[in-house]
Amino acid sequence: MIDVALDARITARMSMGTRAYVSELLARLPSVAPELTIARAGRGGNFGISEQLELPRELARLAPRLVHYPTTFAPLVRRQPYVVTIHDLIHLRYPDLFGRPTALHYALVGGPLARGAARLLMGDPRTIEDCVRFLGVPRERCRVVPLGYDPAVLDAEPARAARPYLFYAGNHRPHKDLAVLLAAWSALDAAVPLDLLVSGPDEPALRARYGRAGSELRFLGMLATPDLARTYRGALAYVHPARCEGFGIPMLEAAVAGTPVIASDGAVPAPVAPYAALFPAGDVGRLVDLLLTLVADPAAARRRAAEGVRTLRAYTWDRFAASTAAVYHEVLDD
Repeated sequence: MIDVALDARITARMSMGTRAYVSELLARLPSVAPELTIARAGRGGNFGISEQLELPRELARLAPRLVHYPTTFAPLVRRQPYVVTIHDLIHLRYPDLFGRPTALHYALVGGPLARGAARLLMGDPRTIEDCVRFLGVPRERCRVVPLGYDPAVLDAEPARAARPYLFYAGNHRPHKDLAVLLAAWSALDAAVPLDLLVSGPDEPALRARYGRAGSELRFLGMLATPDLARTYRGALAYVHPARCEGFGIPMLEAAVAGTPVIASDGAVPAPVAPYAALFPAGDVGRLVDLLLTLVADPAAARRRAAEGVRTLRAYTWDRFAASTAAVYHEVLDD
């Protein structure tokens, strides 16, 4: 008998964090929960025949006791008990940044999916509040399961650089508020040598708009894991300006590496928050103040970051997978 069938699809619509979520869960469940029989299910993309017809047929054949949908991309017909992961509800919190099809998806699929779940999993407590507010989900069904970090950050050598630098890792979508970071960085006095390194594709328009004499804005493209780890370790600080995050793996990875984290109060993961310097989301002036404090005394920022390293290193992907398995047991043992 199969205890849990996990929708194992990795699709183009999934963020890097969501892809890591699925991959790490599949890799680690057999070792952390050997008492559970886990089956992979699903193939193909979203919003098509494979999702709406083939996946339900496969689940019917597998006949699991429980299904885990790790995103809101799920069949409209769901015959087995299930749990669902709600990574975030940024689309509903900031509807002006997204199109009508996204709102329609949550009205027709995401909302009913969440309300019908035996349990909902999320990486951060703030998502519980959004689920209650936007989806009408009972609070008592929600379970917070923090995500993990890539162990490559533990032993990486710091990246070498001509000048001290700030680092941001993530996409450039509107809710990431990258313009807030760029505006704060460019407002610093030219006498402060401080580069800004940003993952993702080059954006010449941003480089033309935001500049500082004697310093450089660099877009690094897609970073392989070793390069990402080295860039975390070498940064004067990791800065995350997003309006909101479901969890925010880069902030955890930077903090685990001992790098100071500066983040908006709407984005920082709950475990990282006590060791980070926080500013109100969208507040360029407050971010400028934090950057000036960092530059004036980087050793103090490093000491504060070091206070959290031991605690935060406990947030491994194994811990995440074991906590997820505990939610499975909670449902299966009801």
